[in-house]
Amino acid sequence: MNRRILLIVSLFAIVLCAAPILAQDEEDKPIRPPFETTLLIDNQTTVNPYKGALSLEIQHRFSQISSISDLFGIYGTANTRMALSYGITDKLMVGFGTTRSYKLQDLEWKYSILTQTQSGRIPVSVSYSGNMVVDARNVEAFGEGYKAIHRMSYMNQAIVSRKFGMKFAAQLAPTIIWMNAVEEGYNNFNLSVNAGLRAMVLGFHSIILEYEQPITQPEDADVYPNLALGVEIGTSTHSFRVFAANYNALVKNYNVVYNANNPFDMDYQFGFNISIKF
Repeated sequence: MNRRILLIVSLFAIVLCAAPILAQDEEDKPIRPPFETTLLIDNQTTVNPYKGALSLEIQHRFSQISSISDLFGIYGTANTRMALSYGITDKLMVGFGTTRSYKLQDLEWKYSILTQTQSGRIPVSVSYSGNMVVDARNVEAFGEGYKAIHRMSYMNQAIVSRKFGMKFAAQLAPTIIWMNAVEEGYNNFNLSVNAGLRAMVLGFHSIILEYEQPITQPEDADVYPNLALGVEIGTSTHSFRVFAANYNALVKNYNVVYNANNPFDMDYQFGFNISIKF
């Protein structure tokens, strides 16, 4: 476990140290964005709204696919998140989101450290992303010994992406999550690694894939990887993504820490994201 923690910390250190060394030449033009929106499926990408621009994200997950009687989860209990992100500069984004389950209120931010260039002198794009999440349920949901600080959780990650030609992009994001309070048997400190792929097939239409591997594991519970596969339909101002995923929480902090759906047991639900640029 110590080696894994050292690996994650080393990756963050490499990213931060590389920024001043690989400072971008003004005449070396950046590539076109490797992804269509600020979110791929669940994870942030290295894409930010432009300065002064807004991005509205609507995320929806149906209940677990079971049978035709509930139309494969569409008639079941759903989870929804709405979030609005704003470009303070071309490199710095802030956003706020609200989620139905757990009544989560999240403040998120992202900063672009490096941008891949057309010449290849800077071979990857690198961003730092973080959030602060508040569980706004009633006090009774927290049990004995409740303190206001127990509502808080935090996420920090480095996102490294690369665009290969015009049609294929991939990214990797080592992630640290801290929960001030967890259910019995789970960890306050959590590590994971997220991988994402996007392959354009017809115009702005793409196949998208996301996989998140937890590194830390609780002692008394099973936590499984997050897996999602779908298609993205894009226009100049809208992106519509429909997919199947084995997680439902929508906020990464809870997906990584509590996902009990085994992707190899077909524990999936349908979902969609809608992104609108202003």
